[in-house]
Amino acid sequence: MTTCNANLYTTQELAQTMPHEGKFPLVALPYSEDALEPFISKETILFHHARHLKAYVDNLNAALPGTSLHALSLEEVVQKAEGSILNNAGQVLNHNLYFTQLRPPTEHNIPKGRIADAIKARFGCFDNFKKEFIEKGVTLFGSGWVWLSADKQGNLYITQEQNAGNPVRQGLRPLLCFDVWEHAYYIDYRNRRAEHLQGLWKLIDWEVVCKRYCQGRENNCSLGRHDNDAYSGKGGNCDKSGKSCNLNGDNTHQEKASACNR
Repeated sequence: MTTCNANLYTTQELAQTMPHEGKFPLVALPYSEDALEPFISKETILFHHARHLKAYVDNLNAALPGTSLHALSLEEVVQKAEGSILNNAGQVLNHNLYFTQLRPPTEHNIPKGRIADAIKARFGCFDNFKKEFIEKGVTLFGSGWVWLSADKQGNLYITQEQNAGNPVRQGLRPLLCFDVWEHAYYIDYRNRRAEHLQGLWKLIDWEVVCKRYCQGRENNCSLGRHDNDAYSGKGGNCDKSGKSCNLNGDNTHQEKASACNR
């Protein structure tokens, strides 16, 4: 099966996720299948990506021909579809965003730059945000997703979505998600959902999340690496206007993200 570039979900506008030759492709993993161990095993990745996600992609591509949705972007399909097409399209979009936000384990992995500022403004500190996010994941009944999303003004929201739900249906821009379907963790954790969710924090690529956040604003996100069209290329420091993500510069944003107000 043709795979699509994972960068589509980190450096391009989400609304441009168009089918290739009439079909939505299976997103490529931006890391090796064993790169997320010990928090997500190679076995889980093989089942989750190559079987579960592939099945959603195949089902969606089989269902779209002959419908009014066949020429739309993936996001537009998720916004407008109902029933089985929504279920499969939602799961394709959700998993694409999920797999492309992960990276090999990193100690002391916390947000930096503009997304760190937004988290501090909304939740007080990163620890408060993590606590609420984990609680939403643990208490979501049955299968579904927990999302961090932003509105057009950059305000952040944590939402629970049942089954294949995605915040784009509420007009929000998805930034970060945790998959709480059992197929995402049962091989490694059995029924220990909370333990799985805690481990995911070491795997989040905050550069990706920051790019997604900045794309939803009128200002560009300057990251100092990856696609030249998406940043200024001058390094990672924020300029005085606050228009760029500080991911390679000083620790100002890091301290603001992790330190709770007393």
